[in-house]
This record gives sequence, C-alpha cells and structure tokens, in this order.
Amino acid sequence: MDAPQYTARKLFEALRGERGFACTSAGLWRSGALEGLGRPSVALVGTRAATPYGRGLARAFARDLGAAGCCIVSGLALGIDAAAHEGALDAGAPTVGVLGSGHARFFPRRNLELAERMIAGGGAVLSPWPTDQIAQPWHFLERNAVVAALADAVVVIEAPARSGALNTAGWAAPRIPVLAVPGDVDRAHTAGCHALIRDGAILARCAADVLEVLKLHAPPPLLAVEREGPAGALLRVMRSGECDLDELVDATGIAPAQALAELAMLELEGAIERRGATRYACSSGS
Repeated sequence: MDAPQYTARKLFEALRGERGFACTSAGLWRSGALEGLGRPSVALVGTRAATPYGRGLARAFARDLGAAGCCIVSGLALGIDAAAHEGALDAGAPTVGVLGSGHARFFPRRNLELAERMIAGGGAVLSPWPTDQIAQPWHFLERNAVVAALADAVVVIEAPARSGALNTAGWAAPRIPVLAVPGDVDRAHTAGCHALIRDGAILARCAADVLEVLKLHAPPPLLAVEREGPAGALLRVMRSGECDLDELVDATGIAPAQALAELAMLELEGAIERRGATRYACSSGS
C-alpha cells in the first residue's frame, strides 16, 4: 500500500463543522481517494464473528446500495465489515475503510489485500492514528466515531449485545438515521440489533429500506441471467418452475446449508418467494 498522505485536515474540519463530529486528533491519515465521500455514504457495521448468512446480508446490502450510487463506509475488520467492503467492490462503488491502527501496522493483516483493492477501485483507507501506531483495544472506539462521522446513515447487521457496532450506532444517533437488520429472536448474534430496534432504530430488511430513509431511488433488480455463483445457479434452476430444497440441492450440487443461506438472501432481495416450508419460486422479473 502506498504511504498515507497527510492531506485530510480539510475533511476533518468539514466533519466537525457540518456533521457535528468532534475529535481531538490533529487529522486523518489517508491512502486513496476521498471523492466517494461526496456521494450519500452508508456505514455498514456488525460483528467480526459473523455467520455466513450475516456476511451474505452485508455483501448484498453493500452491493445494492453501491449500485444505487452510495459510498460504503466500514471498519475494515473481519466479518461484517469485510463483507460490506466486498459488496461495494462487487457493484463497482467506492468504499472507505477506517483502521484502528496506523497504515504501516495494518490490522487485521488478513484484510490488507482487500484494502488495496478498495484503493484501486477509487476508495480509501483512513486512520486517526499515525502511520506506525500499533492497534490497541481502545483505538477502535475512536475508529467507530470516525466511521459514524463519515456516514449519512448507519446500518447494523448481525451484532451481539456487546458489540463495537453498537458503539458506532451510539456515535451516530441522533445525528443521522440508525437502522438495524433483525434476526431470530433467540440468536445471540442478533441480540444487539434487536435492542437497537426496541430502542428506536429503523428496521432494515434490505437495501431498499435504507434508500427510502435516505430518499434515494433503488436501481432495478438484477435479472437472473446477470447472477453468478451459487445464487445464479439456484435462480437458473427455479426459472423452470417451483422447486423443493432437495431438488435445488440435487440440481446444483450446493451444500444444503449454503443453499438455505443463498435462498434466504434471494428472498430478502425479492428475487424469489417461498411457497411453503421448503419450496421456492422465482418472483416476477427474476
């Protein structure tokens, strides 16, 4: 990664003056371009220990928001953060990550290649810490404040009761909208999301709900022929008619657990509809 540029002071002053964000740091260290922040910006945050379903949700939210013209902001952590950045890249949209370390002590190292792709795609990697600063646990609270400051809305996906994502939501409210994605009521992974909704956060089922809050128009849904990977394979089978889960697994060779996760995502996006407990069919236009 190129050496960070020390030219983001004006950005920080704008954040303090226009979005009500105060920070004692002298500025932000930056690699990449900041033009993406001129778009409506959505922070997608959640647990590092994300389930495949949660990562799929984050990627789909980010992809669809990016396709609608948004910039995706997150914390470049493992789990939900990384999936959100990947989803933005899927859509060719800019995405900005904020580190809890200095650039030269990049953490987590596993996401360094992702960060380089974000920069190559017109986004940026920022840090409120000097280049050689090693990540410390308390750094991530300030990182969360920067993520919230850069956003026009915060969406929490798969967050347990004790989660840094809730800290990000706390920085955001009541300055900007906070949305949360619900899950099963007995799952610890989504307890934080349910607490946010109970306390007044907006329920988000898909990217369209976020776009509605931001008063933006959603792009037309992707057609089945445009899909790739497991989702595309499932949709191609369902184009011939309503299918049972076992039929889909046999026809595609996708493992049942992955097939269920992909089907849940497609249902959330409106691409398919459930017909009974384990039967699915394409929605009109898919």
